[in-house]
Amino acid sequence: MEEEKSFYPHYLFEIVVVIFIVLDITLLLSFLKPIELGRQINLQAVFQPKPEWYFLWLFEILKYFPGSSAVIGAVVMPVGFILMLAMIPFIDKGKRGRLKAYISMVVLVLSFVVFNILSALDI
Repeated sequence: MEEEKSFYPHYLFEIVVVIFIVLDITLLLSFLKPIELGRQINLQAVFQPKPEWYFLWLFEILKYFPGSSAVIGAVVMPVGFILMLAMIPFIDKGKRGRLKAYISMVVLVLSFVVFNILSALDI
């Protein structure tokens, strides 16, 4: 009859051996076929900051409010969009509430899409 193996000396050794084999294979593959990390950077070129796609609309709004009126584009309009989004459950109540909520959601989504497209075309 087969003797029962205990975890500590037998199974632990097998697990550690498998971990080292997998680690060796992973390291070997990473050295044989390295991947490129990101895009190439030209340090001689002038730096052109570019926001991620989900901030493009905000940067586009800032273009329409230069100078001292930048507070409107940087604070007032985004907070207004957020408040409008937060108020949709309350707009939904009452007569023709669903229509008003639908229209406000369409306005929010269209403004997001339009400002993103305008910013992407400009960049």
